[in-house]
Amino acid sequence: MKIVVVVLALLLVIATVLPLLRFDQWWIRAFDFPRAQITIAGIVLLSFYLYLWEMHRVYEFVVLGLLVLAVGYQVVKILPYTVLMPKQVLSTESRLDDANLRLLVANVLMENRKSEAFLDIVREYDPDVVLTVETDQWWEEALGPLEEKYPHTLKNPLDNTYGMLLHSRLEMIDPEVRFILKDSIPSMHMQVVLPSDDRVYMHFVHPDPPNPMYASETTERDAELLIVGREVEKRDRPTIVAGDFNDVAWSYTTSLFQKTSGLLDPRVGRGMYNTYHAKNLLLRWPLDHVFHTDHFKLVRMDRGPAWGSDHFPIFIELSLDAGAEAEQKKPDMNRTEGEQVDEKIEEGKQHPDD
Repeated sequence: MKIVVVVLALLLVIATVLPLLRFDQWWIRAFDFPRAQITIAGIVLLSFYLYLWEMHRVYEFVVLGLLVLAVGYQVVKILPYTVLMPKQVLSTESRLDDANLRLLVANVLMENRKSEAFLDIVREYDPDVVLTVETDQWWEEALGPLEEKYPHTLKNPLDNTYGMLLHSRLEMIDPEVRFILKDSIPSMHMQVVLPSDDRVYMHFVHPDPPNPMYASETTERDAELLIVGREVEKRDRPTIVAGDFNDVAWSYTTSLFQKTSGLLDPRVGRGMYNTYHAKNLLLRWPLDHVFHTDHFKLVRMDRGPAWGSDHFPIFIELSLDAGAEAEQKKPDMNRTEGEQVDEKIEEGKQHPDD
């Protein structure tokens, strides 16, 4: 029994150390995802280990120390996404609805055909903007009824799981579909006009996951996110970046993206809002994200119900709030991190198209 616990403890330590290696191989980056699961497993193992511990064995001190360090590190990584930490985005006290923006983001799972269940979710949340990803031609037709209420659209349906559809009741300015690094993976960019006449820049992305079926390395995923972050960095305007990042909130890449763009994460201090996997309770982590500039405060954020996709939808209502910039602190980036961003972007541009 003790040998089994020791082996499992060492495997957990390895699973903790691997993501510290700045390699882009999918099987290394995949260990960024299950930090909550590794933390729980580590606490259980630690309990067993202490129960079976024999203090006169030196190697057991070593294994115990490594296990404690591994669990402690995992806790530090996920702690910001709990109610135990201060909120990065403040809740608004303003009730000026004309300056609010309501956004619903959903990965529909391309082969899923439960469109009526999704339309019910849209009716329930009544967003201003609806982003759907993994949308093919079937989904474009199935979501056609939205156009009665959401007349402004931008569409790029694809049968490769990277299709995107945008439905908006807000006027869109300069809407465009871009293929930032791969001609098979679109992204969407535009401004929308709020009823208050304020304009908000919006960027929607869905890069490759760390999965050998799609990409053996995360080089292009990381570069795409950082390229968008650099674009946001260049302007001091209300901006939202959202979508299925195929990356978790606590990864090094997402941290670099936040520091590059200066965007805030409304989940910090509130919870993880795990959106994947909707059909597996044990394997859940936050893949679908909404980041925004410090011009906004939070009105409401919800993880929607399971409805047929392998992702839960995410809903957020934000308010342009006078004085919010002075009350909310942007993430800081040091020189070394800036150089790493440059390197990652350059590597992504030079990476061969899979």
